[in-house]
Amino acid sequence: MSESVNDVIEAGSAELRYVRERLEEAGEDACDRLLDWLMDDYFRLDITGWENIPAEGPALIVANHSGAWGLDAFVLVKALTRHLDRPVRVPSASPVFRFPVIRSYARKGGAIPLDPTLGMEHLTAGELVGVFPEGTSGLEKPFRDRYRLRPFSPGFAVTAVQTGAPVVPVAVIGAEEACPRLGEIPALARLFGLPFFPLTPLFPLPAKWLVTVGEPIPAPPRPESFAARSAAARGLCAEARDAVQSLVDRERARRATPFW
Repeated sequence: MSESVNDVIEAGSAELRYVRERLEEAGEDACDRLLDWLMDDYFRLDITGWENIPAEGPALIVANHSGAWGLDAFVLVKALTRHLDRPVRVPSASPVFRFPVIRSYARKGGAIPLDPTLGMEHLTAGELVGVFPEGTSGLEKPFRDRYRLRPFSPGFAVTAVQTGAPVVPVAVIGAEEACPRLGEIPALARLFGLPFFPLTPLFPLPAKWLVTVGEPIPAPPRPESFAARSAAARGLCAEARDAVQSLVDRERARRATPFW
């Protein structure tokens, strides 16, 4: 009798796993179709500067991060995978891996767990790594501070100095208007275990999006001493932030209107 019960439980568990996997696949497909529609028809995404991303060898793609929900990360990664013949690894914060469909969709897009090395092993293997050095602070800034970059965490620059990978600055314009942060709801942030829960429109607004890839910034030669490496990383971090801010300011002015 106990063997029969165990057989039934195992069969039921297998069925539940199968159903869950199929539901996740359906959710991933829906996410992919929605993102395609948003980029092509709703945001009317324009992309320039792809020639600045190396066709081979390692590179760190460094972009600004904005908009209440971090939709710009998904848009940029989707744009990169469309235009490049090579994968892009994106170190991502833990909330990305907390929700089933988002977790699996992000992983398929190249998301990897965030750690202090910021994908160093992938750069060493000659791959591309995309980072958003503002982190969640870029998403938390109020709408009145839109397109004013927050300080960059220097971890990516340390990784660039260690590996010799060039830094490719990227500006993403449109997320600030599409998902404006109008406030926050602390109670919901606590409920879902999130750093913050923004007050923002339930569906993105129809902003015009631009993605612009700037010229690569070579990594400095790797110094011997720790102090010299730290100084080199701080200098590269500042240079990268200035480059991204300059691209953001230039491309923001290029739009005739933020909306349709």
